Amino acid sequence: MLTKSQHKILKFLERFFSNNGHAPTVAEIATGIGIKSRGVVYRNLQAIATKGLIRFIPGHRRNIELINSRLGYLPLVGRIAAGLPIEAIENVEWFNIAEQLAGDNRYLLQVKGDSMIEDSICDGDIVICEQAKAANNGQIVVALIDNQEATLKRIKYSSDSVTLIPANATLEPMIYARDRVQVQGVFVGLLRLTT
Repeated sequence: MLTKSQHKILKFLERFFSNNGHAPTVAEIATGIGIKSRGVVYRNLQAIATKGLIRFIPGHRRNIELINSRLGYLPLVGRIAAGLPIEAIENVEWFNIAEQLAGDNRYLLQVKGDSMIEDSICDGDIVICEQAKAANNGQIVVALIDNQEATLKRIKYSSDSVTLIPANATLEPMIYARDRVQVQGVFVGLLRLTT
């Protein structure tokens, strides 16, 4: 996530590149965003570089290069109560959606059915899963049964069986011999887009 200062610097960099076709100096950034300390600007630039949004080109005075600047970022503007109301305070930070959700071993599946409704996983949701061949008791997994059917359930191991547990009181757990069930991934999050 970008702090408010880092976001301000990144926006300044984008505008400066757009208007001038080259990078600003640290002094120009400090003046442009109203900060007196070049050291503060430099520390923020280092943090932005660590997040993969800019890079420094060695041996150049104007040595900053933008890298797909805010691609995948959305502003996290504060907190909202889902119970008693809380004070509305805007505190903008930039949240990298791709960094939080994506990964080399991750994939998406669209949920069909309501067997996990009590875990707030609803029909039509997109679940984010990470490839795995094993899981801990109680984790939500993508389970392949008899190399044919896949399901999203909580897993529970015993000495000779695997129980796939739905999160829906109207459905019964499914018990299989251990050799009939293969874990193909573990649930890490979900996306629910409404229209």
